[in-house]
Amino acid sequence: MTAALFGDELVERPRREVSPGAVHVPGWLSLSQQAWIAERFHEWARGPVPLRAARVRGHEMSVRTVCLGWHWQPYRYTREAGDVNGAPVLPFPDWLVRVGRLAVAEAYGRQAGAADYTPDTALVNFYDDAARMGMHQDKDEVSREPVVSLSIGDSCLFRFGNTETRARPYEDLALASGDLFVFGGPSRLAFHGVMKTYPGTAPEGCGLAAGRINLTLRVTGLD
Repeated sequence: MTAALFGDELVERPRREVSPGAVHVPGWLSLSQQAWIAERFHEWARGPVPLRAARVRGHEMSVRTVCLGWHWQPYRYTREAGDVNGAPVLPFPDWLVRVGRLAVAEAYGRQAGAADYTPDTALVNFYDDAARMGMHQDKDEVSREPVVSLSIGDSCLFRFGNTETRARPYEDLALASGDLFVFGGPSRLAFHGVMKTYPGTAPEGCGLAAGRINLTLRVTGLD
């Protein structure tokens, strides 16, 4: 089943390099793949650690998250969700490792270590109409392997910046359902964020009637 959904034909899709090491591939996932992943998301969201809004410096995020492999809370990863219910996090599925490798191959080519890319955690975020995410760096990982981002559902305004500051220079682009975005190398610690979502833009058949799912696959570098 998963081999049929995530076959090698995916790596031939068009791409654009937004900045060195940051690659946007529109429409990388088919509608059937999106719907299948959306179904998995609904399963993950039921627990054992349910979908929840993390707290950053005492403030609850507008985005709700469920984690795979490792449980993320601001500034650290743990195996149990001590900030929710203490339950062990769901394991990271093998099929997502395959997706991650295909994504890195699409972004950087098959000879750029894609076969060795082994993500061990995913932050699966759900955005409703009001949710956003401020400019930030993904730097809680020990590893600096690329981050793989997949979008399903409503489109969003994604801002991708530089590695030094939240301010300009940055580029705003739309991430639509099925899009892939990979950032690594010189752009691995670039500031980025989701400025807004566009309600009613989810395509029919993607498995999500409203809102946006964003999967970010990462290599923690932790034991």
